[in-house]
Amino acid sequence: MARKSAIPPSYYGQPHKFDPTFRGPIHHRGCTDVLCCVIFVIVILGYIVLGTVAWMHGDPRKVVYPTDSYGQFCGQQGTPNANKAILFYFNILQCANPTVLINLQCPTTQLCVSKCPDRFATYIDMQYNYRRNKSYWEYYKQFCKPGFNNPDKPVSHVLRDEDCPSMIVPSRPFLQRCFPDFITRNGTLTVANQTSFKDGHGKIRSVVDLRDAANGITSLLDAKEVGIKIFEDYASSWFWILIGLVISMLVSLIFILLPRFTAGVLFWMVIFGVIAAVGYGIWHCYWEYSSLKGKPDSDITIPDIGFQTDFRVYLQLSQTWLIFMISLAVIEAIIILVLIFLRNRVRIAIALLKEGSKAIGCIMSTLFYPIITFLLLAICIAYWAVTAVFLASSGDAVYKVMSTLPNCKYTNLTCDPETFSQSNVTKLCPGSQCTFAFYGGESLYHRYIFVLQLCNLLVFLWLVNFTIALGQCTLAGAFASYYWALRKPADIPPCPLASSFGRALRYHTGSLAFGALILSIVQFIRIILEYLDHKLKGAHNAFTRFLLCCLKCCFWCLEHFIKFMNRNAYIMISIYGKNFCGSARDAFFLLMRNVMRVAVLDKVTDFLLFLGKLLISGSVGVLAFFFFTRQIPVIQQEVPSLNYYWVPLLTVIFGSYMIAHGFFNVYAMCVDTLFLCFCEDLERNDGSPSKPYYMPPGLHRILDKTDQAGKKYAVS
Repeated sequence: MARKSAIPPSYYGQPHKFDPTFRGPIHHRGCTDVLCCVIFVIVILGYIVLGTVAWMHGDPRKVVYPTDSYGQFCGQQGTPNANKAILFYFNILQCANPTVLINLQCPTTQLCVSKCPDRFATYIDMQYNYRRNKSYWEYYKQFCKPGFNNPDKPVSHVLRDEDCPSMIVPSRPFLQRCFPDFITRNGTLTVANQTSFKDGHGKIRSVVDLRDAANGITSLLDAKEVGIKIFEDYASSWFWILIGLVISMLVSLIFILLPRFTAGVLFWMVIFGVIAAVGYGIWHCYWEYSSLKGKPDSDITIPDIGFQTDFRVYLQLSQTWLIFMISLAVIEAIIILVLIFLRNRVRIAIALLKEGSKAIGCIMSTLFYPIITFLLLAICIAYWAVTAVFLASSGDAVYKVMSTLPNCKYTNLTCDPETFSQSNVTKLCPGSQCTFAFYGGESLYHRYIFVLQLCNLLVFLWLVNFTIALGQCTLAGAFASYYWALRKPADIPPCPLASSFGRALRYHTGSLAFGALILSIVQFIRIILEYLDHKLKGAHNAFTRFLLCCLKCCFWCLEHFIKFMNRNAYIMISIYGKNFCGSARDAFFLLMRNVMRVAVLDKVTDFLLFLGKLLISGSVGVLAFFFFTRQIPVIQQEVPSLNYYWVPLLTVIFGSYMIAHGFFNVYAMCVDTLFLCFCEDLERNDGSPSKPYYMPPGLHRILDKTDQAGKKYAVS
């Protein structure tokens, strides 16, 4: 049956003609891009099947628990290793670095133990002392293979069969693995107050050898200690962090609703407030720089001291304040130049922002729509992460030959731990081990796990972009209903947000999925390019690096262009109900016919909104700084004791910015929709009684428009 439609005739780069029946978003519309909608639904069903198959074959325990040389989980309940949650390495000296250890690719036997060694000992010493005191063997055997209980076995045979480690060193668990307990005393690296140890083969080794074998572990352990302190700070300051975030939410809400009454004054206050704040920052940085200049040790550069957990160390360097001062001076210059050359455009942008505030005030429910978007995105991210983990943990235990000999031809070949000791590999490559490597298999499913991970990533990007597109189209439809109401708010239809959401899902799922797919493919290619760039960092081929850099730059530009076009295409879809290609074409030509307004007003509006985010997060951040540094006398006693005051401070600043960003995203979508409708309004109507403008009088006056037909208008 033919559908009723009030859609104006299609045009190819030509302005719309006046349509007296047009009253905003078309309500009688049909489904668009049906084929893409069907494909999208099929892909979602396939994604559910993929997750189900991954759930059937995967085992997250393989990720949660470390695995010994026999493929058994350490610490898994209901197994012999239930009380043995830590992985122990027979000879950690054979391990090259932490990455090798964590990936279980160290060519030495690995066992699950209940605790790490707390003393230095060798098997030779144990066997000697065992004859006098049986307790030596009772302690040492907990680090031997399960079932081995023959302390009288010759040492050479024990070490050959790797029944027990040749030595043990004082260790502590990290990432559920035993690592040497390094401690630096007076600049000297020690383990249990010793700088040397016996290796069990008749040699005296330095603890530096242990450090080289576990290179980077000390920094990781330090990071763990810092992490514990940060967790303690969050535990003691979470209530005040929450209060700071609530304050930022209220300030953001006021900032959005207030412009409908005092837009000009408010935004000019924001602009000059930011200029004044940045100017004060420049002066303060210069004062600190001048004060530190000439003081002992203040001329040390930041690279010389490296990373420090106490940020106050950096504030004692003159270079830090010089960097701050230059950065703030550049920001100040950009702001002032924008205001000087684009002051008239700023007035128009402020008028649009004022109208946007009125629109949001009339449709308050739009401020809460980001919660729906957040929940949908959380579901997408959770499903993708769980599927990725189950895919990564699919398969059976695969064992590979690990050898310390560089010329062993059997290295990395698969092997069977049950028959490995009887094979020729142990003779041709002495000291080699058949060690658990990873989980995999030879079935069709296991051979294509990497491809399935790529599919998981691509569909994840598609769903995320579809969710964002749905939100943009929904908000655009609601705000378009406001603009095209001749008498505001009397002519605004009831429940505009819910109606727009229903139209977007019912009629335009295919169009939104089409636009999201195009963007997802570009983002997918960018991820692959980033992966290749990471893998080729050590390459010395200058042409390859140059080509990769050019491709990354091109696809970055393409992604941002597609985002811009998709956003405007969704606005046109929400108004006219056309398919994606038609809406994108209409939006493109409409923007091209108003290219100067688009190029200037869009960026000026974004700039003003960015200043608003900066002001909100900065103001709340300053308040939090004075609070957590106990500089507010009235409530000094309420301030919790902290290890690092910057932990809650940065959390409040970042959280405030994200909250302001969420509110202002709705604001930005409102302004973009009103701007596109405004351009349509100028082309459809001329201000005469028969063709009245739908734009508000305030915006009309700023544009020097009159209600007389045929009069030219100019935007200075």
